[in-house]
Amino acid sequence: MTLRQRRFLPNLSLLLAFDAVMRAGSVTGAAQELGLTQSTISRLIQSLEAQLGLALFIRHKKRLIPTEAAGRYFRDISGALEIIQRASTSLIANPDGGTLDLAVLPTFATRWLAPRLPQFLSDHPGISINLTTRFRKFTFDAEPFDAVIYFGADDWPGAEYLKLFDERLTACAAPDFLAAHPVADAADLAGAVLLQLQTRPGAWSDWFAGQNAPRPAGTSGMMMDQFSMMIQAAISGLGVALLPDYLAQIEISEGRLCPILRPAVPGRGAYWLAWPERKAGLKPLEAFRAWLAEQMARDGIHAGHA
Repeated sequence: MTLRQRRFLPNLSLLLAFDAVMRAGSVTGAAQELGLTQSTISRLIQSLEAQLGLALFIRHKKRLIPTEAAGRYFRDISGALEIIQRASTSLIANPDGGTLDLAVLPTFATRWLAPRLPQFLSDHPGISINLTTRFRKFTFDAEPFDAVIYFGADDWPGAEYLKLFDERLTACAAPDFLAAHPVADAADLAGAVLLQLQTRPGAWSDWFAGQNAPRPAGTSGMMMDQFSMMIQAAISGLGVALLPDYLAQIEISEGRLCPILRPAVPGRGAYWLAWPERKAGLKPLEAFRAWLAEQMARDGIHAGHA
């Protein structure tokens, strides 16, 4: 076992003071956050600099100005503190083990996963799940997650996969909108505002192709970064939403949106569960993978490894 060198492992109080100063942008803000005096924060920063053997801040008129080295150090230290905090909260929440840290897409988590999770937790009482939203890809070496549910292709670096389902698209609009603008064919969408997600720039092209019709002239687009925002915009009559069918069916069943023309048109991409190879045997992850596969089978979808 390699011994850890004390010089390169500063006391946690020094790192917390440094982290607070960097985030707050001042000694005063850091002192307020940590419940310490400004002089104590300054002494902690000086002790950290002495232990590292270099200056992290430039002193100017009682202000601390971070150096470039401090910026690099902060990025790493901030991530390390988050890992420590997550590990501690997970241990406190479930001292017997069995915690799964999962990164998820926000709308998928709230509209598809969350309603199903109580049954999983009931069937697996020794397991707890921590959910954190992520829009963009990350590396499992840099983020403290056991797995991620994401949309796209099976191209997550260094990962193993379980394919959940392909995305299928349904166009929807509010009942009042359709009463004022009836849509009998694709040409009737001329002049309409077509709502779309920033991460699905080709989705409307796929939908019109699925209707065997060109996109009519005069349509305009409105980009949004979350499906939840798009749903509310469509319900308010702002335009026509193009939703994954699993989301569209929720709004349709509640009568808040109505489908337009052919529903469930094949889109591009799929929903995946991915995990780092080194965690493939993690018991909570194994249970969660098996449960997801059961959910897909119940919905008539064959989930498979890639």
